[in-house]
Amino acid sequence: MAKLLAIDILNLVRRLYEANSEPDTAEKMEAVLHGAAAAVRRVLEVHQPTHVLCALDHGGPSWRHAIHPAYRETHASMPDPLRETLPRLHALLAGLGVPVVSVEGAEADDMIATAVRRWLAEGRGEAVIASTDRKLHPLVAEGALVWDAFRNEWHDSAWVERRYGVPPEMLADLLALVGNPAHGIPGIPKIGEKTAAKLLHAYRDLDGIMAGAGILLNPLGQRLRAGRDDAYLSRELLRLKSDVRLGITWNALRFPAAR
Repeated sequence: MAKLLAIDILNLVRRLYEANSEPDTAEKMEAVLHGAAAAVRRVLEVHQPTHVLCALDHGGPSWRHAIHPAYRETHASMPDPLRETLPRLHALLAGLGVPVVSVEGAEADDMIATAVRRWLAEGRGEAVIASTDRKLHPLVAEGALVWDAFRNEWHDSAWVERRYGVPPEMLADLLALVGNPAHGIPGIPKIGEKTAAKLLHAYRDLDGIMAGAGILLNPLGQRLRAGRDDAYLSRELLRLKSDVRLGITWNALRFPAAR
């Protein structure tokens, strides 16, 4: 059976960069680059994929900025020294036989979601996502598995429920309620993961929460009513697209070891 490995490469690179507290010297950039290449090699060895997609944010505005200009407004931009190393990262990955896909106007999570959903819908086999981005975890409900390359652990349905208190199919609504101010995703103030999980277990989804708990006269009901529009905006910002034109075929994604 075939296996697709979708790598969120910038997630991996940024984690390595942030873990290195040294000044942004050429030596540090070299260490990050080679660390990323080594991490990709390990992921390939562990999962033995037949097909590999390495997704990289194109940079610049995405469709999310069109509906919410403040999206990622306060998010720290990529440091210039790191950005300048990306062409070399492409070359290192090409040397491993891993194609890098970058699509203007789309983010890596949308590219990964598009590929994984198509792969699973066509019944091609397993789909593994190498990332720690929580926005990708709802794909576990659709049959994908998420692999944390830093902790060498699976993020499956059981992991999602232990971590967030809800099954994967409820996770997108939980994240919409909680928000992520650092990324310009507003959520509803003073609603954390535990409260969001309790609401979802009681009302099943965001619509049910707004129809049920949203009419309560207590402070929670007031917060829900006041934050209704922001919650729905957050859910839209967290939505993973399925229609990104990747411009690449399954055959082009075949990993050389599987030929």
